[in-house]
Amino acid sequence: MIGTLVNAGAVIAGGIVGLLLKKNMPGRITTIYFQAVGLFTMAIGISMVYKMEHILIVVSSLAIGSLLGEWWNLEGGAGKLSEYFKNKLHIGSDKFSEGLITAFLLFCIGSMTILGAIQEGTGGSPDLLMTKSLMDGFSSILLASAFGVGVVVSAIPLLIFQGGITLLAMYAGSFFTPAIIQGLTSVGGILLIGLGINILEIKKLRIMNMLPALIIVAILLWLI
Repeated sequence: MIGTLVNAGAVIAGGIVGLLLKKNMPGRITTIYFQAVGLFTMAIGISMVYKMEHILIVVSSLAIGSLLGEWWNLEGGAGKLSEYFKNKLHIGSDKFSEGLITAFLLFCIGSMTILGAIQEGTGGSPDLLMTKSLMDGFSSILLASAFGVGVVVSAIPLLIFQGGITLLAMYAGSFFTPAIIQGLTSVGGILLIGLGINILEIKKLRIMNMLPALIIVAILLWLI
């Protein structure tokens, strides 16, 4: 899991640099920064859904996953958890949970994450994750300067999610077929587009409640 550990370290290092830059940012610069991050997030999402396949399964996964997430009220639970961490760590940022979710989706949902983790888990080279670490490190500077410390904390779910895929690939690498990887990328791209809409304050979408769609799409594609 060397690649995943380096990736988490790059996010933390880049996030710290971003926090230092944020302190010297005036309000109007912060506003335009958020708009740039929102557009960047939507652009990444669009690039991920560009080659979407199995459209009916992707739509079904989003519908089922969103209903499950709403039933479990993941957004409410995440809000309470982020408030707990904010109080414990004495964090004053009002963008903590938004930064955490945005960074997690950007860093963890995509073909490079899945392919890199599978490659390392099946005994291959961690080069793909090393390349991703470099990209995520620079991205975390931008995100942390806009959202704050939540981006740094996103290294924890990144470690769990990406490390979990690596460990799973060690024992069941054949589960992640090209179709499943493409399905996860497509659903993740749609969630990123929704996240960009949130950041741009076009409309408030409960993206956290849609996260179970990532599990549903993998199960449905595996079944067929």
